Amino acid sequence: MEPIQFDTQLDMNVANTAPTTGINLNLNASGMSSGDGEYLPIVKVQPQYPRRALSRGLAGYVIVEFTVTEAGTVRDPIVIENCAHIPNVRNPTECVDSPNSVFDSAAMKAAEKFKYKPKVIDGVPVETAGVQNKITFELAEG
Repeated sequence: MEPIQFDTQLDMNVANTAPTTGINLNLNASGMSSGDGEYLPIVKVQPQYPRRALSRGLAGYVIVEFTVTEAGTVRDPIVIENCAHIPNVRNPTECVDSPNSVFDSAAMKAAEKFKYKPKVIDGVPVETAGVQNKITFELAEG
């Protein structure tokens, strides 16, 4: 049996898609290591760009903090930092209108769909609190 390989790259050209296949994280399966290891991202879902932000020409980011459970799912996500701004030519990525909650809901919904290979200690999956992820919202050029 060949080891399972996970694609952790997020294709930013695919909008609002969700994975359609199930993921079995049986750490004792043949070919999978049952040794210790840190949590690893398996699925990162792209958030839906809020219409209100799009109509106002806003870009920005949200930093979400959550717990990765022993099953690899996300629990108790909270927003710990956010920013929304109108990009300008001189500083297209500088956030000057911070904070702004326009992206919070979309970021939280996306984070709740993330999947991880859980942290393993002594061969047993454990939950990891305090995991942070920055979700960036950028306007498409053109």
